[in-house]
Amino acid sequence: MTRMKAAMAAVLVMEKEGVSQAFGIPGAAINPLYACMRERESIAHVLARHVEGASHMAEGYTRAKAGNIGVCIGTSGPAGTDMITGLYSAQADSIPILCITGQAPRARLHKEDFQAVDIQAIAKPVTKWATTVLEPAQVPRAFQQAFHLMRSGRPGPVLIDLPFDVQMAEIEFDIETYEPLPVYKPAASRKQVEKALEMLLAADKPLIVAGGGVINADACDLLVEFAELLGLPVIPTLMGWGAIPDNHPLMAGMVGLQTSHRYGNATMLASDFVLGIGNRWANRHTGSVEVYTKGRTFVHVDIEPTQIGRVFAPDYGIVSDAKAALALFVEVAREWQTQGRLRDWSGWTAECQQRKGSIEYQRKTNFDNVPMKPQRVYQCMTRAFGEDVCYISTIGLSQIAAAQFLHVYKPRHWINCGQAGPLGWTVPAALGVRAADPGRKIVALSGDYDFQFLIEELAVGAQFKLPYIHVVVNNSYLGLIRQAQRGFSMDYCVQLGFDNINTPASDGIVKGYGVDHLKVAEGLGCKAIRVERQEDMRPAIDQAEAWMAEYRVPVVIEVILERVTNIAMGTEIDNINEFEELAQSREDAPTALSMLD
Repeated sequence: MTRMKAAMAAVLVMEKEGVSQAFGIPGAAINPLYACMRERESIAHVLARHVEGASHMAEGYTRAKAGNIGVCIGTSGPAGTDMITGLYSAQADSIPILCITGQAPRARLHKEDFQAVDIQAIAKPVTKWATTVLEPAQVPRAFQQAFHLMRSGRPGPVLIDLPFDVQMAEIEFDIETYEPLPVYKPAASRKQVEKALEMLLAADKPLIVAGGGVINADACDLLVEFAELLGLPVIPTLMGWGAIPDNHPLMAGMVGLQTSHRYGNATMLASDFVLGIGNRWANRHTGSVEVYTKGRTFVHVDIEPTQIGRVFAPDYGIVSDAKAALALFVEVAREWQTQGRLRDWSGWTAECQQRKGSIEYQRKTNFDNVPMKPQRVYQCMTRAFGEDVCYISTIGLSQIAAAQFLHVYKPRHWINCGQAGPLGWTVPAALGVRAADPGRKIVALSGDYDFQFLIEELAVGAQFKLPYIHVVVNNSYLGLIRQAQRGFSMDYCVQLGFDNINTPASDGIVKGYGVDHLKVAEGLGCKAIRVERQEDMRPAIDQAEAWMAEYRVPVVIEVILERVTNIAMGTEIDNINEFEELAQSREDAPTALSMLD
């Protein structure tokens, strides 16, 4: 056996578990772990400017590629509490990240020592497991258990808290014989899949709802194969967007109160059977259960047993990893196809395709207003960035409009914080995605307030050469909250605009928009460009791509929007308010319809 510091055992276990990248901020209570990382030189490290930013970088890193687990590291006290938002975000979206915090020495716990806080208790509700390791010899097994839990069942985050003296203590540990624990994934049985298929065959207008669990399980190819085999329309959720390409004939649109397509909602309302795979029936997708479920039979497949029946009771539930279930669905369906037992739903599929390609179900994007409407911005982005782009976004009107007007063609090319939706998430998440994939075409999308929350993390991209394009749609408003305040007949405390004393009066419409994002971005070591008219969008994107290639830093494209735009949303999937005029011809929605050509 080999004697080593417990902190070194932690680093060696992380190596064995496949960790090669971490994000964080050193501090006195976690310096022993950093010393061991420095000695090993096996785990690259990105220095964040805020520990919450580090946790979101870890999220982006995990979400970028199947099998990745992002790691974020911080010292004791506020570093751990700063990570809570990242842990909550990861827990809500079933994203495995490992947060490691330093802690006061064991003898100083519960004595109100400097920066000593019970982070285990604080983190417990937003993690799969949170632990303060009190015995040095348990450190390697705590890390082994952490990776086992993060990968097993419904994925999720773990926090390990390491007292200073525990890190420094010497233990006996043999890394040469270490092996990761087997990962547990529940799998559907053949009888269950046959039962579900029998129920499906009784339906006249069935469809599949594909959630983020399909992407987490790396099962998108199986999803498309199953849909094509039976000819079933597919409705991806916001977290499942990209599981089937937007231009696939069976992609029937997204459903919801906000992030939805008109044709998607119409298809859901016309259906009589729904097979949900790897989804949670989130309320922004369903609206009220009464409207969503009326007249439909539901089969729900999810990896987490407690998700079955949590929102509403399905007619049949299967606890299974999405990949295991879909593999068996494909296997049984192929056998039944050979036996002539499958139905022909081509008429129903053609009806769904007709809705998707109909002007009647399209929102207008081809506006020429100055300042620009967001709809036109997304039309310009779709034309300029093509099908290989990976979009990254969080909450706000910017995200809602993006889901209505952008297009996604590949898994993990819509990287979005779904349930938690913390403002500030986008910049650090984009940096995490870039760290995971140096060659990907990355475009982050923020409203001005999301951009301002953790804007300092742009300096991380400049320092560590993590280039990407960040489109900031700036209406100088808390747009989503302002729109929500309509129901209260107010427009209160949501205005971000002011006359910036450093903005010349000659700068026209920009004068009253407050923060000069270009100067801030440049001060943080990045490049930035401002757009006020749609004809300047493509030249700005070309310039941004040239700057990224030359300087290897993030480039901000700030687009000045009209101050008030109301994006389509409603209280039910059959009661969506359309605040802007709808498309009347192909010229009104060119990128939505050209996708189908």
